[in-house]
Amino acid sequence: MPGKFHHESLYRGPDLLAKLAAVRVTLCGAGAVGSNLADNLARQGVSRLRVIDHDRVEEHNVSTQLYGEGDVGTWKVEALRNRLFRATGIEIDPVRKELTVSNARHLLKESDLVVDAFDNAAARQAVQDHARAAGTACLHVGLNAGYCEAIWDEQYRVPRDTPGDVCDYPLARNLVLLAVTIASETIVRMVGNGDRLNWSGTLQDLSVRPLEPDVQGTPPPIGSDRPLK
Repeated sequence: MPGKFHHESLYRGPDLLAKLAAVRVTLCGAGAVGSNLADNLARQGVSRLRVIDHDRVEEHNVSTQLYGEGDVGTWKVEALRNRLFRATGIEIDPVRKELTVSNARHLLKESDLVVDAFDNAAARQAVQDHARAAGTACLHVGLNAGYCEAIWDEQYRVPRDTPGDVCDYPLARNLVLLAVTIASETIVRMVGNGDRLNWSGTLQDLSVRPLEPDVQGTPPPIGSDRPLK
């Protein structure tokens, strides 16, 4: 009888599925991008997954995040742990803490890959500083309005925070899912063959484009001029 990853195995091959099962992924943030990305990775065979977040589920999260009405009021990492266990049988490592400069080294230790899905500049900067100091592979995923991107740390610039309530901004669920699709495939390809490709996506024209350095070898100004969530 086919197993739960039967279709992924047929498409990608058992060797890649074995690599995905072995890689240690730390996901920073369990919001719109983070919660859906955790679900996607778990259903693709990633089983060694740590998720860091210190927020509770709120009612306005239901439309864009993995959680349901019954999760409102619970800690996001706990709700995510329960949902992923029911869906795939994996036990994630839920970390209910705020990641800061002082604890980043401890929270991100023993990671083969760190995925930054935070919504604020301070936390993103702490992730980047640790990843660069430790030499850990790090993928930053963000979105704003109708635009999303997945960028490896070597070319990433931490964006400025936007003024006002960080939770109160226009966001289409389909943009979240587009960002998650791009990030998931970027991670799978890196685990499979080491490729670190950078991508952007736009919802209005349903377009996904590679992000490349310009002819002078300077990375494009991603993040520095786009406030991403």
